[in-house]
Order: sequence, then structure tokens, then C-alpha cells
Amino acid sequence: MIETVGQPTVVVALSGGVDSAVAAARLVQQGHEVIGVTLRLLDDSGEHTVPSPEAAQRARATAQQLDIPFRIIDARDAFKREVVDYFVSEYASGRTPNPCVRCNRFIRFGLLMDHACALGASTLATGHYAQVREADEEYQLLRGRDRTKDQSYFLHMLDQRQLAHTIFPLGRLTKEHVRASASRLDLPVVGQAESQDVCFLVKGDYRQFLRQQVPQAMRPGPIRDTSGRILGEHRGLGAYTIGQRKGLGISAPHPLYVIAIDSWENAIVVGAAAELGRSNCSVESLHFVSGEIPSHPFRAEAQIRYRARPTPVSVHPIPGARATVHFSETQRDITPGQSLVLYDGNVVLGGGIICESRLPVL
Repeated sequence: MIETVGQPTVVVALSGGVDSAVAAARLVQQGHEVIGVTLRLLDDSGEHTVPSPEAAQRARATAQQLDIPFRIIDARDAFKREVVDYFVSEYASGRTPNPCVRCNRFIRFGLLMDHACALGASTLATGHYAQVREADEEYQLLRGRDRTKDQSYFLHMLDQRQLAHTIFPLGRLTKEHVRASASRLDLPVVGQAESQDVCFLVKGDYRQFLRQQVPQAMRPGPIRDTSGRILGEHRGLGAYTIGQRKGLGISAPHPLYVIAIDSWENAIVVGAAAELGRSNCSVESLHFVSGEIPSHPFRAEAQIRYRARPTPVSVHPIPGARATVHFSETQRDITPGQSLVLYDGNVVLGGGIICESRLPVL
């Protein structure tokens, strides 16, 4: 029997999707006092809003069906400052950012958590596939049980204070279980497709967004090989990322890949697949979930992208929240601006931002 006495008040972030709706429903079933909150993140003169009117209505309808209070919080200024402007500036610098990591740190588990406290809640819940546990007087962030949906990569910047007031109701569930629960409860989100794109991009078109927001990031420039020979012209640094093969617009007797983005020269450097691989990189803004960065070298597993396979690494911390990371296997797609996340099995240790770009010496 579910205990329904003395359960804390929880604010649930409702996006209008299946995951957050089922997370809210499970908390209600467990006897929590639940408040549904949707963040208003973007209103681009009516052309593109986040959430969309349809998603906001689904979130409201979910709250009504669960008989819980519902609020919309205006986070547009903070979202633009912390996420959109960051996204634009990183691309303008020739880096490939991960805005979802930034949003989780400053918006969902920053601004929204502060609002949750103001509403009298002790805990914030989201529909992420991840887990929190307390061990040895410390909060740990763990992978979600469903490894195909695990979202711990996007949450590695959370700290002890945030984890102490966070729960992930879906952490031990599979996506199939969640969809079945939504159908059984007849929630308004049943059948809703998952969103895979960055939320503030219209149809996922980041190139068009950059043309509007930062035209200088989309200035044409040379495409050259590692010897300095010019092979063609690119459409703007923002249109390319490390490891890209398609869309280069140049012909060669063998496949060519983007191996470096030179923002100083406004140039794209291409090379053969053998030139793409690297066995080490540097990271900055290094953060550990425990709050303490190790002072000595250590071993772990690392993911250089969300869907990347974890790879054994040795990590050598450097003063200033930096580190050099050495991989046991050559990595083809080490991309400045992306997050490198460190794991000990299923436990998230922390991570940082890949910061160096290998530019061939001409």
C-alpha cells in the first residue's frame, strides 16, 4: 500500500510531453502534494514559441486531469541570456555547443528550482531518465535504468544542493513502461511524439537561426586541407561540425571530413578519416557532482557526445578547473564546445567542456 501521509510538496516541470506527464502522475499516486509548472522560454514575435501553444495546453490539461495546481513561469529573459546567447556566441567562435546542458544547469535546476522553493515546495521533479541516490552522506547522480533513454549526460553539471532537492520519477522505468502508463491513465499526452531538436530552433534548423542572430558566423570562407591547399568555399563556420562529411560541396578522390574549425581565419580544415582521430583532448569548466575536483590523475569512462559509447580514459586535472583527458581508443569526433562527461560505471562523476581545437601546422 502506498504511504500517503507526510509526503513533501513537489514542483513538477510539465513540458506537454509524455515523460513529464507520467512523472507527475506517479507523484500524485504516491501521495505527494504536486504543483505543475511550465516554463515560458521563448516568444519570437509569435513566429516561434517555446513551449508551443499546443504543448502548453497539453501541460495544462494534464494538470487538470491530475487535479493539481498549474502555473506558467516566465523564464524568457534568463533563457535568452543563459542559453540562446551562449549558443550563438559558441557557434560564432567556431565551437559546437550543447544548449541542453546549459539549460538544465541554469534554467530547469536553477531558476525553476528557486521558483519551486518560493512556492513552498521542498523538491523539484522532471521527466528525465536519470536517478539520484544518497550514499556516504553524499548525493550521487546515476544513469537511468533504460540505457537507450538515459539522460544523465545532460545533467552532469548539477551540484549537491540541486541533487538534494531533485527527484526523477522515471529513473528506474523504461520508455515502454512510461508510454504504457500514459495510455492506462488516459493522459492528454498519449501518442505524443518525442521532440529531438533543440527547442528554440524552428524545425531544428540551427543554420537559419544563426543567419538571423549572428550573420558573421555564417560568412563564407575557405575550405582547405591540412597542407593549406584551398579546395573550395564554405557557407559559414556555423554550418559545420567536427567529423562532418556530407554537405562540404567539394570533390576529392577519397572521402573528406571536417577535422578543424579555424575561427581566426574563418576557415574549415578538412582531411581524410585517418586525420580525424585523436587520443586526447583538453577540457575546461570542469565540474564534479561531489563538489570536489580530484587533485591527482584518475581513471574513469568518458562520453564525448550524448550517444557516444563510453570509453576508458585517464584524467589529469590542471589548476583552474581544467584537465587533459587521454583515451584508451582513438576518438573520431572530439568536438570543441561539446560536453565530455565522466562516469564510474553508472555513477556520474562530472564533466567539462572540450576546449581545444587541433589546427594543423602549415
